[in-house]
Amino acid sequence: MGRGGSLRILAIVVTASGCFIFNRGKPTRESAFRVPAGEIALSVTNHNYLDVVVYVLHDGQHTRVGTATGSSAQLFYVPVRLLGQGREIQLLGDAIGSDAYARTETLIIQEGQYIEWTLETDLSRSSVAVY
Repeated sequence: MGRGGSLRILAIVVTASGCFIFNRGKPTRESAFRVPAGEIALSVTNHNYLDVVVYVLHDGQHTRVGTATGSSAQLFYVPVRLLGQGREIQLLGDAIGSDAYARTETLIIQEGQYIEWTLETDLSRSSVAVY
C-alpha cells in the first residue's frame, strides 16, 4: 500500500472516531407526542370492530378516559394526578355491546413517558408498552 492509501485509512479512522467522541452525551430520542404539561399521552390502537371505552384504574378507582372507536387509533391525555403516590396505573378497555374486556398489568409511569396500547380483535390478546 502506498503513501496515498495510508493517508486515506488514517483520514477514515480519524473521522469515524470524531463522530463517536463529539456525539457522546447528547440525547438522541425525542418524545413521540407533544404532551401538555401535567399530562401523559395514551395512544390506543383499536383493531377490534367494536368501540371500546377506556378507563384508568388508580388508587382503587375507575376513571373514564374516553372511547376508542372500532378499527381506528385515538390519542388521549391522562392527567398526571391519576398516577397517585406510587405512579402506578392499570388500563381497562370495556367493549361496547359485548362482555369482552382488556386489562393491562400494573404500569409504573415516569415523567416524560407515554403509553401505547394495542387492542386486538380478541381483546384478551391485547398488548401495552411504555416508552
